Amino acid sequence: MSRRRRTNTGIPGLSFSWRRATGLTRAKSQLSRELGVPLTHSGRQRKAGRSLGCSVILALAGGAALFAHLL
Repeated sequence: MSRRRRTNTGIPGLSFSWRRATGLTRAKSQLSRELGVPLTHSGRQRKAGRSLGCSVILALAGGAALFAHLL
């Protein structure tokens, strides 16, 4: 049997977040959009992976071709 996730209010389906209540979550998301850089670690990794995805494959192919040419 799986355990139920407890909320910090004790009432099922109702939770409270002090970050959302103070506006911190909204401020961070607006800042992130204005800067164009994600503020979370995983977000930065995703952005880097998207931008380097194709160039890594091309660099490996070019390196393999150069190495084969030298042999």
